[in-house]
Amino acid sequence: MAQAWRCAGLRWAADGPVLSWVGGRRSVLARGRRVAFGVAGEGVRTCVGARGHACPVRAGVPGRSTGARCEECARLDRAHSVAADTMADDPRPYRVYLAWFGPGLVKVGITAYERGAARLLEQGAVCFSWLGRGPLMAARRTEELLRAALGVPDRIPYAHKRAVRSALPGSRAERTAEIAGLHARALALGGWPEALTPEPFQGVDHAGVFGIEGAGQGPAAVAEVTGLVAGGAIGGELVAAAGPDLHLATERGVVVLDTRLMTGWELVPAGGEPCAVPLRGLRRAAGVQDGLF
Repeated sequence: MAQAWRCAGLRWAADGPVLSWVGGRRSVLARGRRVAFGVAGEGVRTCVGARGHACPVRAGVPGRSTGARCEECARLDRAHSVAADTMADDPRPYRVYLAWFGPGLVKVGITAYERGAARLLEQGAVCFSWLGRGPLMAARRTEELLRAALGVPDRIPYAHKRAVRSALPGSRAERTAEIAGLHARALALGGWPEALTPEPFQGVDHAGVFGIEGAGQGPAAVAEVTGLVAGGAIGGELVAAAGPDLHLATERGVVVLDTRLMTGWELVPAGGEPCAVPLRGLRRAAGVQDGLF
């Protein structure tokens, strides 16, 4: 019987996306490489635990869940996160950013200064710019200010991000124009915390890193995986990757696999098996032609 592995999630390194596995193994994902795996035939998806600790009851979790945590572990994990505002005494410096995922999709957020752009890559931000840096609570107050004054959200569903990826403008200047305008409006606002140091606009573009622009871009995605199932399998050439999403060229067309769906399962190597996981047609942004990516 083939050795089973448990996925610990996808991380972005300087040289691209990396799948990590429980036990420390890492798999660097390069475009053009075949990615293939199956789900153990009698496997059950179990909770991945919280804050580095295993779930005490090894609770089962639904195959469609991107969190892969039971209710109690999800509560514990969030209770000790920056997003829950339970770390007001965190001494590390933070940055406020504007992130752009496609036409009309911009969000404001914060990330620890030491993480650099990793958070933006993990979210699938096509473009971004820093707004300011300072202590955690000053960064959080600035985030709230921009949400209220500019109507910019702090969360965007991944389904919306996928829908607009096939409608991206062709040039970096066009892609960064929307956040450039919002950056100028943000700096003109009154009420910024004194502890936060504003940063000038500098649009960073990830379209090339993700593989969704220019001559190297892959064909349009036609479907997305809705969840894994015991005995299922998927395999294909990696043609693009953005945030947690892998775009795989399969015999059923390019399929988007959210790697968060892989956690909690026992996965085994697969070869030429057909794509045998639940799929649904990929939602498209209004007015997008099928032939564009």
